[in-house]
Amino acid sequence: MTTWIGDLFTSDVGWNHLERLVDIGDRMAGSDGEREAAALTRDALEDVGARNARLESFDIQGWARGDSSILAGETSQDCIALPRSPSDRVEAPLIDLGYGLPDDFEETDVEGAVVMVRSDIPDYYDRYVHRREKYYHAVDNGAVGFVYRNHVEGCLPPTGSVGTADDPIGDIPAVGVSSEVGARLARRFDGEAVTVSVDADIHSAESQNVHAELGPDTDERVLVTSHVDAHDIAEGALDNGAGTAMVVELANALAGREDDLETRVEFVAYGAEEVGLVGSNYHADETDHDTIEAIVNNDGVVRGRTLEFTTHGFDGLEEAAEAVADRYGHSVDIVPRLGPHSDHWPFVQWGVPGYHVMSSSDEVGRGWGHTFADTFDKLEKRDLREQAILLTDLVVALASEEATVERRSTEEIIEDLEAQDLAEGMRITGDWPYDD
Repeated sequence: MTTWIGDLFTSDVGWNHLERLVDIGDRMAGSDGEREAAALTRDALEDVGARNARLESFDIQGWARGDSSILAGETSQDCIALPRSPSDRVEAPLIDLGYGLPDDFEETDVEGAVVMVRSDIPDYYDRYVHRREKYYHAVDNGAVGFVYRNHVEGCLPPTGSVGTADDPIGDIPAVGVSSEVGARLARRFDGEAVTVSVDADIHSAESQNVHAELGPDTDERVLVTSHVDAHDIAEGALDNGAGTAMVVELANALAGREDDLETRVEFVAYGAEEVGLVGSNYHADETDHDTIEAIVNNDGVVRGRTLEFTTHGFDGLEEAAEAVADRYGHSVDIVPRLGPHSDHWPFVQWGVPGYHVMSSSDEVGRGWGHTFADTFDKLEKRDLREQAILLTDLVVALASEEATVERRSTEEIIEDLEAQDLAEGMRITGDWPYDD
């Protein structure tokens, strides 16, 4: 029976939910908007037929932006604070460190300086260097301020959090500037004294995860996940309203195919992802990993037509994704490397099989994501529907009693982190969970 495909391809359930999410406005972790988005997602899952739809709350470090500024010479340059930057004001020489690669910090004395780094990496570099890694290289090398320069043109200052799980508020003030402002600072003020100021409201707050279920009441389960929070400066359509819309659309499709599910499917829309994977870490700490057969984490879907599956070295996950792609004659991209930067990771780091599912892109970094331009108009309904067809069949396959995705040992994950040059970055950002 393939009538479900026609039903899905004419469904507006996920798209309508996406519209509701982006129209909320601010969905920053711990905000009223995030709570509204979680409640709407719970209700949407219940409306399509998922059972036991509920919210699970947890405490987080709250942060709300105030005013920020960069004063350089007699000029004031536009900027925005990076979430969880401390409130502070520093005056120091500006050092433009280009890409801000680990070697750049080793080769340059940044003690007592305000460091500016780009948001991308050069073509020759063999791995992505995350914003937080660049920030903590600056901290560890004695910088007193951090300026994060977008590589995407268009007068779009980037956002993105700093801080660690143990110390949620960062050590030095941090701001984002557009590519154009960064170029101006580098041209006119490199080596000159600048003043970086951040004002923020730092407070206790609460976030929540959304849960719901379909299929038989088995101990084992397949997790279908996204995150419902977004940065406060934009609609959060690409990151990650589309992912949560996908979870709702998949629940809608799987409710019509519930008899095909041989293992329970649990839908989870996490809170507080953008400030350090707080919701998924909370869930990972509270749940039995042995009951999780696989994770399908939707973070970055729909922004392009072709799906990309980061499979983290799990051969069974790669085979399952390729089988679905072959069945529909729909190309997908497979990335077998580790990817420690979304809500699958608190489980995958301990050997639980998990995908990071997103849309393929030739761009480095997030594109419109984490900027004012993360808006609804960048997405197409067709892409949501096509990708939902593939992912629905993938979840059914993973929930089959015949599905065998072998776990990986923690030692294998650690070995790959070292081999793929990811371990150093995780250690400096406080994300290394293993005993050395």
